[in-house]
Amino acid sequence: MTSNAQYFARYEAIAAISDRMLVAAREALWNDLVVLQEEYRRLVDGLKHAEEGVKLDDAERTRKYELIRRILADDAAIRDLANPRMAKLSALFAATCPASVLKELYQAR
Repeated sequence: MTSNAQYFARYEAIAAISDRMLVAAREALWNDLVVLQEEYRRLVDGLKHAEEGVKLDDAERTRKYELIRRILADDAAIRDLANPRMAKLSALFAATCPASVLKELYQAR
């Protein structure tokens, strides 16, 4: 069983990592972002079992929703920053992969 303090510590840690991910995306530190994403996933996975037995009052529920909104806002901003980068990488991949190579890959099945 997780105490409410431990429960919120998990959410605060996720929010902190999310903020660091946004800073990395803003600074185009894509390798740092990947490393932070691993930590983010680990923390989120740990949250799944942390909710068992936790009872929140109205103020705590509001705090939880504020943290979730903050995390989701960071996520949306990160996506906005990363999407152009992903499009460039996709274009680069498409330009360097001749159609004949792709055709051979798919005909080999």
